[in-house]
Amino acid sequence: MVTDTVDDIPHVPIAAPSVVKEPASVAIPVDHAKRPEKFNRQNFKRWQQKMFFYLTTLNLARFLTEDAPKPKEGETDIQVASAIDAWHHSDFLCKNYVMNGLSDSLYNVYIGKKTAKELWEFLDRKMS
Repeated sequence: MVTDTVDDIPHVPIAAPSVVKEPASVAIPVDHAKRPEKFNRQNFKRWQQKMFFYLTTLNLARFLTEDAPKPKEGETDIQVASAIDAWHHSDFLCKNYVMNGLSDSLYNVYIGKKTAKELWEFLDRKMS
């Protein structure tokens, strides 16, 4: 050990840091779940479960059970209005994912439903 340092503190040579290679990155698919095949009036419960899982991976499944938020009387806050607009946008996406999961003949029947919840509940009553 070399002792020719200030205050007689021993000098210990330090090795240069070694280069650590990062492990090879693993590609994770963006499409977490495969979109279910179109529903054609057969195996509704199976299609419904697959669609629910697909919507869950997209963080949209809650719109199948939620009613649209409404501002409280006299509430004009811009954040509240923005939150309600965001909810309607996400509900629109959810409803249209479900609509696009229907065969063309069923699509034409259910196009008039206003919300994802209304569509989902109507399909459940009609097809179960």
